[in-house]
Amino acid sequence: MAAKIKITFLGTSDAIPSDSRNHSAILLEYNGENILFDCGEGTQRQFRKVKLNPCKITRILISHWHGDHVLGLPGLLSTLSLSGYNQTMHIYGPVGTKTFVKEMLKTFAFQQNYEIVVEEVSGKFFSGKDFYLEAKEMTHGVPCNAYSFIKENQLRIDKKKLKKSGLPEGPLLSKIKQGKDVEFNGKKFKAKDLTYLDEGKKISFVMDTSLNPKIVSFVKDSDALIIESTFLEDSERGKELASEYKHLTAKQTAEIAKKAKVKKLFLTHISSRYGKNPKLLVDEAKKIFKNSEAVKDFDTFEIK
Repeated sequence: MAAKIKITFLGTSDAIPSDSRNHSAILLEYNGENILFDCGEGTQRQFRKVKLNPCKITRILISHWHGDHVLGLPGLLSTLSLSGYNQTMHIYGPVGTKTFVKEMLKTFAFQQNYEIVVEEVSGKFFSGKDFYLEAKEMTHGVPCNAYSFIKENQLRIDKKKLKKSGLPEGPLLSKIKQGKDVEFNGKKFKAKDLTYLDEGKKISFVMDTSLNPKIVSFVKDSDALIIESTFLEDSERGKELASEYKHLTAKQTAEIAKKAKVKKLFLTHISSRYGKNPKLLVDEAKKIFKNSEAVKDFDTFEIK
Protein backbone atom coordinates (compact mmCIF):
# COMPACT_ATOMS: atom_id res chain seq x y z
CA MET A 1 0.00 0.00 0.00
CA ALA A 2 1.29 3.44 -0.92
CA ALA A 3 2.36 5.67 1.97
CA LYS A 4 0.13 8.62 2.79
CA ILE A 5 1.23 12.23 2.83
CA LYS A 6 -0.01 13.92 6.00
CA ILE A 7 -0.02 17.66 6.60
CA THR A 8 -0.43 19.18 10.08
CA PHE A 9 -0.87 22.94 10.44
CA LEU A 10 1.00 23.90 13.61
CA GLY A 11 0.72 27.65 13.16
CA THR A 12 -1.54 29.69 10.88
CA SER A 13 -1.32 33.32 12.02
CA ASP A 14 0.41 36.26 10.41
CA ALA A 15 3.11 38.28 12.19
CA ILE A 16 0.99 38.74 15.33
CA PRO A 17 -0.22 35.53 17.01
CA SER A 18 -3.51 35.24 18.87
CA ASP A 19 -4.94 33.00 21.56
CA SER A 20 -6.02 30.56 18.84
CA ARG A 21 -3.39 30.99 16.11
CA ASN A 22 0.33 30.48 16.51
CA HIS A 23 3.11 31.70 14.26
CA SER A 24 3.76 29.90 10.96
CA ALA A 25 4.76 26.24 10.97
CA ILE A 26 3.56 23.26 8.92
CA LEU A 27 4.64 19.62 9.21
CA LEU A 28 4.63 17.19 6.29
CA GLU A 29 4.93 13.49 7.14
CA TYR A 30 5.69 10.92 4.47
CA ASN A 31 7.28 7.49 4.61
CA GLY A 32 9.68 8.24 7.46
CA GLU A 33 10.32 11.85 6.44
CA ASN A 34 9.08 14.59 8.76
CA ILE A 35 9.61 17.91 7.04
CA LEU A 36 8.92 21.14 8.91
CA PHE A 37 8.11 24.21 6.83
CA ASP A 38 9.01 27.29 8.89
CA CYS A 39 9.37 27.38 12.64
CA GLY A 40 7.61 30.33 14.22
CA GLU A 41 7.79 31.13 17.92
CA GLY A 42 6.16 28.41 20.03
CA THR A 43 6.33 25.71 17.36
CA GLN A 44 7.78 23.08 19.69
CA ARG A 45 4.84 23.54 22.09
CA GLN A 46 2.48 23.05 19.16
CA PHE A 47 4.19 19.69 18.57
CA ARG A 48 3.45 18.69 22.15
CA LYS A 49 -0.17 19.76 21.95
CA VAL A 50 -0.85 17.37 19.08
CA LYS A 51 1.37 14.66 20.56
CA LEU A 52 3.96 14.77 17.79
CA ASN A 53 7.59 14.07 18.60
CA PRO A 54 9.92 16.84 17.35
CA CYS A 55 12.83 14.39 17.51
CA LYS A 56 11.41 12.77 14.39
CA ILE A 57 11.96 15.92 12.29
CA THR A 58 14.30 15.14 9.40
CA ARG A 59 14.42 18.50 7.59
CA ILE A 60 13.49 22.11 8.22
CA LEU A 61 12.67 24.39 5.29
CA ILE A 62 12.76 28.11 6.04
CA SER A 63 10.82 30.38 3.70
CA HIS A 64 12.50 33.60 4.90
CA TRP A 65 14.01 35.14 8.00
CA HIS A 66 11.24 37.35 9.33
CA GLY A 67 10.77 36.63 13.02
CA ASP A 68 7.30 35.10 12.82
CA HIS A 69 8.71 32.32 10.62
CA VAL A 70 11.93 31.48 12.49
CA LEU A 71 11.90 32.56 16.15
CA GLY A 72 10.92 29.05 17.26
CA LEU A 73 14.09 27.61 15.73
CA PRO A 74 16.57 28.25 18.60
CA GLY A 75 14.29 26.64 21.17
CA LEU A 76 13.50 23.69 18.96
CA LEU A 77 17.17 23.01 18.18
CA SER A 78 18.01 23.23 21.90
CA THR A 79 15.24 20.81 22.83
CA LEU A 80 16.46 18.32 20.23
CA SER A 81 19.96 18.49 21.70
CA LEU A 82 18.62 17.87 25.22
CA SER A 83 16.38 15.05 24.00
CA GLY A 84 19.03 12.86 22.43
CA TYR A 85 18.38 13.75 18.81
CA ASN A 86 20.76 11.46 16.92
CA GLN A 87 20.28 12.38 13.26
CA THR A 88 21.77 15.05 11.05
CA MET A 89 19.43 18.03 10.99
CA HIS A 90 19.16 19.49 7.50
CA ILE A 91 18.09 23.14 7.36
CA TYR A 92 17.31 24.69 3.98
CA GLY A 93 16.51 28.28 3.14
CA PRO A 94 17.07 31.22 0.82
CA VAL A 95 20.26 33.21 0.36
CA GLY A 96 21.56 34.34 3.75
CA THR A 97 20.36 31.29 5.67
CA LYS A 98 23.88 30.05 6.52
CA THR A 99 24.77 33.37 8.10
CA PHE A 100 21.49 33.67 9.98
CA VAL A 101 21.78 30.18 11.48
CA LYS A 102 25.40 30.75 12.45
CA GLU A 103 24.64 34.07 14.13
CA MET A 104 21.48 32.73 15.78
CA LEU A 105 23.37 29.85 17.40
CA LYS A 106 25.97 32.32 18.72
CA THR A 107 23.37 34.34 20.64
CA PHE A 108 22.82 31.70 23.33
CA ALA A 109 24.76 28.87 24.99
CA PHE A 110 23.68 26.17 22.57
CA GLN A 111 24.89 22.70 23.53
CA GLN A 112 25.12 21.05 20.13
CA ASN A 113 25.05 17.27 20.38
CA TYR A 114 24.20 16.49 16.78
CA GLU A 115 25.22 17.64 13.33
CA ILE A 116 23.44 20.54 11.62
CA VAL A 117 23.85 21.01 7.88
CA VAL A 118 22.61 24.29 6.38
CA GLU A 119 22.03 24.83 2.67
CA GLU A 120 20.88 27.83 0.67
CA VAL A 121 18.68 26.41 -2.06
CA SER A 122 17.00 27.13 -5.37
CA GLY A 123 15.46 24.76 -7.90
CA LYS A 124 15.49 21.01 -7.20
CA PHE A 125 17.61 20.58 -4.09
CA PHE A 126 16.83 17.20 -2.52
CA SER A 127 15.84 13.80 -3.92
CA GLY A 128 14.43 11.03 -1.75
CA LYS A 129 13.54 7.47 -2.71
CA ASP A 130 10.37 8.48 -4.55
CA PHE A 131 10.02 12.22 -4.01
CA TYR A 132 11.96 15.42 -4.38
CA LEU A 133 11.91 18.98 -3.03
CA GLU A 134 12.27 22.16 -5.03
CA ALA A 135 12.45 25.86 -4.23
CA LYS A 136 11.58 29.06 -6.05
CA GLU A 137 12.49 32.61 -5.10
CA MET A 138 9.53 34.82 -4.19
CA THR A 139 9.18 38.60 -3.67
CA HIS A 140 8.85 39.71 -0.06
CA GLY A 141 11.47 42.43 0.49
CA VAL A 142 13.99 39.90 1.84
CA PRO A 143 15.28 36.68 0.26
CA CYS A 144 12.32 34.34 0.33
CA ASN A 145 11.54 30.86 -1.04
CA ALA A 146 8.39 28.97 -1.90
CA TYR A 147 8.70 25.17 -1.79
CA SER A 148 7.13 22.14 -3.43
CA PHE A 149 7.09 18.53 -2.26
CA ILE A 150 6.73 16.31 -5.32
CA LYS A 151 6.05 12.59 -5.02
CA GLU A 152 6.90 10.87 -8.29
CA ASN A 153 4.83 8.30 -10.16
CA GLN A 154 5.58 4.79 -8.92
CA LEU A 155 4.76 1.41 -10.42
CA ARG A 156 3.84 -0.76 -7.44
CA ILE A 157 3.24 -4.47 -6.95
CA ASP A 158 -0.36 -5.52 -6.29
CA LYS A 159 0.26 -8.03 -3.49
CA LYS A 160 -3.10 -9.76 -3.86
CA LYS A 161 -2.58 -10.32 -7.57
CA LEU A 162 1.00 -11.40 -6.94
CA LYS A 163 -0.15 -14.04 -4.46
CA LYS A 164 -2.74 -15.40 -6.88
CA SER A 165 -0.26 -15.46 -9.75
CA GLY A 166 2.10 -17.94 -8.12
CA LEU A 167 5.20 -15.83 -8.82
CA PRO A 168 7.32 -15.94 -5.65
CA GLU A 169 8.78 -12.85 -4.07
CA GLY A 170 12.41 -12.38 -4.97
CA PRO A 171 14.76 -10.80 -7.53
CA LEU A 172 12.25 -11.08 -10.38
CA LEU A 173 10.00 -8.52 -8.68
CA SER A 174 12.53 -5.76 -9.33
CA LYS A 175 11.97 -6.28 -13.07
CA ILE A 176 8.19 -6.33 -12.59
CA LYS A 177 8.48 -2.97 -10.79
CA GLN A 178 10.28 -1.63 -13.85
CA GLY A 179 7.34 -2.67 -16.00
CA LYS A 180 9.17 -5.64 -17.52
CA ASP A 181 7.58 -9.05 -18.11
CA VAL A 182 9.37 -12.05 -16.61
CA GLU A 183 9.41 -15.85 -16.93
CA PHE A 184 9.40 -18.35 -14.06
CA ASN A 185 9.22 -22.14 -14.35
CA GLY A 186 8.31 -21.81 -18.01
CA LYS A 187 5.43 -19.41 -17.36
CA LYS A 188 5.32 -15.79 -18.49
CA PHE A 189 4.19 -13.14 -16.01
CA LYS A 190 3.15 -9.77 -17.42
CA ALA A 191 4.03 -6.67 -15.42
CA LYS A 192 0.75 -4.97 -16.31
CA ASP A 193 -1.18 -7.84 -14.66
CA LEU A 194 0.70 -7.58 -11.37
CA THR A 195 1.16 -3.84 -10.89
CA TYR A 196 -0.73 -0.59 -10.47
CA LEU A 197 0.31 3.02 -10.93
CA ASP A 198 0.69 5.00 -7.75
CA GLU A 199 0.18 8.46 -9.23
CA GLY A 200 2.48 11.25 -8.20
CA LYS A 201 1.40 14.11 -5.94
CA LYS A 202 2.49 17.71 -5.60
CA ILE A 203 2.05 19.95 -2.56
CA SER A 204 3.22 23.55 -2.78
CA PHE A 205 3.95 25.94 0.08
CA VAL A 206 3.96 29.69 -0.56
CA MET A 207 4.39 31.12 2.91
CA ASP A 208 4.93 34.87 2.28
CA THR A 209 5.14 36.82 -0.96
CA SER A 210 3.71 39.65 -2.96
CA LEU A 211 1.92 38.88 -6.20
CA ASN A 212 4.45 37.93 -8.87
CA PRO A 213 4.41 35.96 -12.15
CA LYS A 214 6.63 33.16 -10.82
CA ILE A 215 3.99 31.74 -8.49
CA VAL A 216 1.62 30.24 -11.06
CA SER A 217 4.27 28.31 -12.97
CA PHE A 218 5.88 27.03 -9.76
CA VAL A 219 2.68 25.69 -8.16
CA LYS A 220 1.10 24.50 -11.43
CA ASP A 221 -0.98 21.31 -11.14
CA SER A 222 -0.48 21.03 -7.37
CA ASP A 223 -2.80 18.63 -5.59
CA ALA A 224 -2.70 21.08 -2.70
CA LEU A 225 -1.60 24.70 -2.67
CA ILE A 226 -0.90 26.03 0.83
CA ILE A 227 -0.50 29.76 0.50
CA GLU A 228 -0.51 32.92 2.56
CA SER A 229 -3.71 34.95 2.44
CA THR A 230 -3.02 37.88 4.71
CA PHE A 231 -5.47 40.44 3.40
CA LEU A 232 -9.05 40.69 2.21
CA GLU A 233 -9.13 42.51 -1.10
CA ASP A 234 -12.78 43.41 -0.69
CA SER A 235 -12.04 45.71 2.24
CA GLU A 236 -10.77 49.22 2.76
CA ARG A 237 -7.25 49.42 1.33
CA GLY A 238 -6.95 45.59 1.28
CA LYS A 239 -5.20 45.37 -2.07
CA GLU A 240 -3.13 48.45 -1.31
CA LEU A 241 -1.96 47.02 2.03
CA ALA A 242 -1.09 43.69 0.41
CA SER A 243 1.10 45.49 -2.09
CA GLU A 244 2.66 47.74 0.56
CA TYR A 245 3.59 44.88 2.89
CA LYS A 246 4.35 42.43 0.06
CA HIS A 247 1.62 39.93 0.87
CA LEU A 248 -1.36 38.43 -0.97
CA THR A 249 -5.11 38.90 -0.77
CA ALA A 250 -7.57 36.01 -0.73
CA LYS A 251 -8.72 37.02 -4.19
CA GLN A 252 -5.18 36.92 -5.53
CA THR A 253 -4.55 33.45 -4.07
CA ALA A 254 -7.73 32.18 -5.68
CA GLU A 255 -6.73 33.62 -9.04
CA ILE A 256 -3.35 31.90 -8.70
CA ALA A 257 -5.04 28.58 -7.88
CA LYS A 258 -7.35 28.87 -10.87
CA LYS A 259 -4.59 29.77 -13.33
CA ALA A 260 -2.31 27.05 -11.96
CA LYS A 261 -5.09 24.43 -12.12
CA VAL A 262 -4.50 23.21 -8.59
CA LYS A 263 -6.94 20.79 -6.99
CA LYS A 264 -7.29 22.27 -3.49
CA LEU A 265 -6.48 25.70 -2.03
CA PHE A 266 -5.57 26.14 1.64
CA LEU A 267 -5.39 29.70 2.97
CA THR A 268 -2.99 30.33 5.84
CA HIS A 269 -0.98 33.20 7.42
CA ILE A 270 -4.34 34.65 8.46
CA SER A 271 -4.23 38.26 9.60
CA SER A 272 -5.44 39.02 13.12
CA ARG A 273 -8.04 41.22 11.40
CA TYR A 274 -9.81 38.05 10.26
CA GLY A 275 -8.59 35.52 12.82
CA LYS A 276 -12.03 35.24 14.40
CA ASN A 277 -13.86 35.31 11.08
CA PRO A 278 -11.72 33.67 8.37
CA LYS A 279 -14.94 32.97 6.46
CA LEU A 280 -14.55 36.43 4.94
CA LEU A 281 -11.35 35.27 3.25
CA VAL A 282 -12.88 31.96 2.18
CA ASP A 283 -15.93 33.65 0.70
CA GLU A 284 -13.74 35.99 -1.33
CA ALA A 285 -11.60 33.11 -2.59
CA LYS A 286 -14.55 30.86 -3.41
CA LYS A 287 -15.98 33.42 -5.79
CA ILE A 288 -13.05 32.54 -8.04
CA PHE A 289 -11.88 29.11 -6.86
CA LYS A 290 -14.55 26.97 -5.20
CA ASN A 291 -12.31 24.37 -3.57
CA SER A 292 -10.86 26.84 -1.06
CA GLU A 293 -10.48 26.48 2.69
CA ALA A 294 -8.99 28.61 5.46
CA VAL A 295 -7.01 26.47 7.88
CA LYS A 296 -6.63 26.85 11.62
CA ASP A 297 -4.02 25.56 14.05
CA PHE A 298 -3.95 21.75 14.35
CA ASP A 299 -5.98 21.12 11.19
CA THR A 300 -4.72 18.09 9.26
CA PHE A 301 -5.31 16.54 5.87
CA GLU A 302 -3.99 13.47 4.07
CA ILE A 303 -3.27 12.66 0.45
CA LYS A 304 -2.85 9.02 -0.61
